[in-house]
Amino acid sequence: MKKMTPDFTATEQEVIILKEAWELIDGMVNYEMFKKPNRVNDVQLMPNTMTHQQLFNILLVDFLSKPNYGLFGLPDPPAGSLKSEQSYLFYLRRICDAPKLNPTGGDAFRVPLEAFLQWLEAECFTEEVCLPSIDVETDIKLKRILFIKICGNIAKHGPARLSINIIDIRKILAANGIFIDMHQGYLVIPDFYEWFHDNVFNYHISTIAEFLNNIRWGIFEYLLPEFERSYTRDDPASTKYRFKYPPDCNKPIAQAMYWDLMNAVRSKPYMPKFEVTRYLKMRC
Repeated sequence: MKKMTPDFTATEQEVIILKEAWELIDGMVNYEMFKKPNRVNDVQLMPNTMTHQQLFNILLVDFLSKPNYGLFGLPDPPAGSLKSEQSYLFYLRRICDAPKLNPTGGDAFRVPLEAFLQWLEAECFTEEVCLPSIDVETDIKLKRILFIKICGNIAKHGPARLSINIIDIRKILAANGIFIDMHQGYLVIPDFYEWFHDNVFNYHISTIAEFLNNIRWGIFEYLLPEFERSYTRDDPASTKYRFKYPPDCNKPIAQAMYWDLMNAVRSKPYMPKFEVTRYLKMRC
């Protein structure tokens, strides 16, 4: 017998997406992950340790992976979608296109969202990449999202679970005129990781954090009118409060996530809006 999936309203689906996206960004862009800068302009964010840099990459890969939203009745990204769209970014874009909690506020986070999507799909050109395990030094061109996801998976998994990444690395090298077999693919993993995680990803980490922080601030600004509508104190002298759920937000899981989302809007995001120094945006 086919298991029936409850019908979630568009508002409930939006609540679930925004709550999860906000929490994922909170987990990446905070003052445990990065040292607190002393200004908001011309910023270079520094991970607290190399372990935090690695963790940021792992969490970013989760954010840039396709969530399993079938339970909530949400469609998968269309076949043939760009890699950046096979992620939470696809569902955030759907909210921009058809907002429910703030019907006139869909553009609040569209600009940083689209900017991040374009940045991820742009090509990165890295000169004189040294891969001593296969005796190769060459220039490599690849999309940013590819090295981000490959390096995050290398950080997260052991070699036995990296066959898909080895296939991707072989494709990248082949596109740049270097042809290797699967055995060489295993050998080249540490070299690839050293260049594209320790060097290239580290260079871009401040810019990535700026994109994510701008998306988070956009979500906050999008939700602020809904918070103001919903937040209620029956007794002005009391500290107790409640939220008035939207009329079409009735399922317990959606209401629980709505409550958490509105609580998040009670205070501004962890980090103020900041602008990364141009010197960290000059290399592709």
